[in-house]
Amino acid sequence: MKPPFSVIFLTTLIGVGQGLFLALYTGQLYSFFDLLPAQDSRSFYATGSIIALVFLGAGLFASFFHLGHPERAWRSAAMWRTSWLSREVIVLPAFIGTVFLYGVAHWFNFNAPMIELSGSHQVDITLILGAAGTFLSFALFISTGMIYACLRFMQEWHTPLTPINFTLFGGASGFLLASVFAAMAAPQLTGFYAGWAIILTALAFISRSASLWRNSRIKPKSSLSTAIGIKHPNIVQISQGSMGGSFNTRAFFHGKSAAFIRTIKPGFIVLTFILPLILLVPGLSSPKLLVAAFVIQYAGLLAERWFFFAEANHPQNLYYQKVA
Repeated sequence: MKPPFSVIFLTTLIGVGQGLFLALYTGQLYSFFDLLPAQDSRSFYATGSIIALVFLGAGLFASFFHLGHPERAWRSAAMWRTSWLSREVIVLPAFIGTVFLYGVAHWFNFNAPMIELSGSHQVDITLILGAAGTFLSFALFISTGMIYACLRFMQEWHTPLTPINFTLFGGASGFLLASVFAAMAAPQLTGFYAGWAIILTALAFISRSASLWRNSRIKPKSSLSTAIGIKHPNIVQISQGSMGGSFNTRAFFHGKSAAFIRTIKPGFIVLTFILPLILLVPGLSSPKLLVAAFVIQYAGLLAERWFFFAEANHPQNLYYQKVA
């Protein structure tokens, strides 16, 4: 497939925003149960929510460059009963709105108790909004991943590993950004977020390695013979009959050489997993290293998402291979 850069930025940016929100709410839950020191609502949770909204808004903005008619974007939600894309279109703004309300509630200190639990623990509106946001965040990860995983004819994508990878990548990048934010706003939480970033990055490495191993052993269900309906053991396509190419030759193939593909795979592995894991431990005492780890990992995520699209072989490429 030809990697669409608008979708590459959409999925990686909203993944960071989702992961950062999950990190903020996880920290709040830990402090609620007295496992971490409590943080100031405005300077930590509200400010962190603003950062998450910036990434989510940037991802939403990038998505409009993928639309042929942006003015008709609202119609994409009409098929929510059967389409994962429609579900994503519905869940994304709902999640953004919940993060916004979560940040507003913290900014104005709306902490009046609504539910009282045993042990003098009182649940306020921020905890309820955080729980709703967590549900929507995972629903968004699943919806985004399933847009690709549900396509049976795209064998590289049609696996449960696809939504799992989307979730783990978003969580790893979001918790890594949370460690950067904590190093500046709440240094006592830096180790907590960095530790989770290490765990999630390692899990993402394992999961993505599993999908790479699986995809390298896929046996195509279609062949040139089945594509053109001719049963012959030796078929070679010389031309598709068009001198200038077509939509099919431009939209369903990345156009890069095999050598380039072989290069980008180890490149995104190093950038997304190896270097951030190396930098995270010394980064506990150096915020600059944490910033470098996040920037490097995000660059790796862009390369990984490009490869995610490029490694998928659309069956139509069996028929539309070459121009005259």
